[in-house]
Amino acid sequence: MPTSDVQLSWNLVSDFQQLFAYHFMQNAFLAGMLIAFIAGSMGYFMVLRSQSFAGHTMAHVGFAGAAGALLFGGSPIVGLLVSCIGAALGIGILGGRRSQTSWNYGIAIGTIQTFSMGLGILFLQLSHSYTENVYAILFGAVLGISDIDVHLIVLTTVMTLAGLMVIARPLLFASIDPDVADARGVPVHFLDYAFLVLLAFAVAQSVQVVGVLLIFGLLVTPAAIAQQVTARPGIAVGLSIFLALFFTWAGLAVAYFTPYPVGFFITGLAFGTYILVRLFQVGQAMFVRRRWFKRQGVFG
Repeated sequence: MPTSDVQLSWNLVSDFQQLFAYHFMQNAFLAGMLIAFIAGSMGYFMVLRSQSFAGHTMAHVGFAGAAGALLFGGSPIVGLLVSCIGAALGIGILGGRRSQTSWNYGIAIGTIQTFSMGLGILFLQLSHSYTENVYAILFGAVLGISDIDVHLIVLTTVMTLAGLMVIARPLLFASIDPDVADARGVPVHFLDYAFLVLLAFAVAQSVQVVGVLLIFGLLVTPAAIAQQVTARPGIAVGLSIFLALFFTWAGLAVAYFTPYPVGFFITGLAFGTYILVRLFQVGQAMFVRRRWFKRQGVFG
């Protein structure tokens, strides 16, 4: 959300100084950095475990939680957190074990998602919040993050990353081959619940940047790109975090000098990068195939 006297120039130092001239932009960059760490690390495991739909469902549940908080005069961020955690537990209870009851798991996610969207619409109608509040929930409001919000984001970031570090190794094993992990004594069912709760924290924070409708751009796309580039978990997680941070900061910087929303630039950068990576892979595969055919004498 640029101010009327802000203009992009060829003086990069001056432009950089303008980015941090206002306190709301300082909060936005700090919150964006913290959320990028959560989204990048949690997104890797979410994509690896094929739980992107679960993350999307939690975002919709968060919509209902934020709307309910507005109705009762509470903080939308707290509403997001509470409702997302409730959705995580609900998915775990109704869906059963992800590896053994994929049909029930999908039904549980779809049922929770549709009910939460209807509940959110009801809360919004009762609270008469149809302008800025609705826009912020659906498309994000990173430029409106206050100091109190930043403190809450710091707390949830530390909790989420600490929890993920504790369960990372067994979670990776259980995500790649849950049946073998279960046979080796890994608490697969407990890890399912633990990961869903941590994912709830990640979704609740990411929604503040890109909103309910654009959650895939920050939580899924960086991780998907990273897994296309490398199969090594440590490198993939690091690359996913880097990409999420780059998309967020670059989106904030470009949006500051234009009249267009931050979410568009973040998701646009993420989508464009994903397409480039996929095109590079296709071109590389065609080049390798053509070289193989030439060696076999197919092209003479």
